Amino acid sequence: MLYETTNEILLNLANRFKKIRKAKRITQEELSKYSNVSFGSIKRFETTGEISLHSLIKLCVALDLTYEINNLFKEIPFNNIEEVIKYGK
Repeated sequence: MLYETTNEILLNLANRFKKIRKAKRITQEELSKYSNVSFGSIKRFETTGEISLHSLIKLCVALDLTYEINNLFKEIPFNNIEEVIKYGK
């Protein structure tokens, strides 16, 4: 889908996260203990996609998904020295 609403993006993210959690055979309750994120927050996230960034990072660390979270916003490579100079200003 080319154009997604904010809610669609949130729900897609939550669904992918839930599939990863289940593939690792970790319950929401276990993940709550591993991550120090409340069970209610995990349940809400997997249902609605709503979660604080801080809690999402904690969940990613607990599920060994730090690579994915660290690459959320990739750095844009420079094409030439002029772009490097311009970026530095």
